[in-house]
Amino acid sequence: MKKIDTIIFDLDGTLLDTLDDLKNSIVYVQEKNGFPVHSREMVRRNVGNGMPNLISKSVPEGTSQEKQAEILADFKAHYAVHSTDFTKPYPGVMELLEATRQEGYKIAIVSNKADAAVKLLNEKYFEDYFTVVIGENEAAGIRKKPAPDTVLAAVEQLGSQVENCVYIGDSEVDILTAKNSEMPCILCEWGFRDKEELMEQGGNIFVSNAMDILKEIKKL
Repeated sequence: MKKIDTIIFDLDGTLLDTLDDLKNSIVYVQEKNGFPVHSREMVRRNVGNGMPNLISKSVPEGTSQEKQAEILADFKAHYAVHSTDFTKPYPGVMELLEATRQEGYKIAIVSNKADAAVKLLNEKYFEDYFTVVIGENEAAGIRKKPAPDTVLAAVEQLGSQVENCVYIGDSEVDILTAKNSEMPCILCEWGFRDKEELMEQGGNIFVSNAMDILKEIKKL
């Protein structure tokens, strides 16, 4: 039986409930540009594949790439100021992270959120636990999830081996990321996608509370 000693965590919808702050920044740019305003549920459906993709899904069809780039810049500026207004760790997450430390697991965060935003949120909420924190940085030639690039970079920085790693997420992007990284995937039922949808995408290990993550890891 192989031993899992390394845990790679997604961020939004997995460790942090970031939805209200994301929604408020989306509404800000939509209202600023006179676009239809999305509901909280619509924003929930659209997050998970990076900020440019979120903007693309939040503007009217036919909006030019130039305009989308302008809106993305406005969104990032607004979110940088307001990213911690309502964001908070999900119940049990801090206890889980303390347990991972007590049990000697190596852990990292890998997200499709912009790298600067990921590092800012880690600094505020999780700095005592994570030293390896990687966000989206495709401008540097590093492909975002579901490509394995950022996950494998985290594995290397932790000094781990892929066969000793597990990936924790909450979306179809995370299922593909784990598959492309050749890792098992544990999915959080409290995140941004419904369990039934994730099962249709091939998800097969689910947890309904944070501390169950360690129980499932020990079964692998």
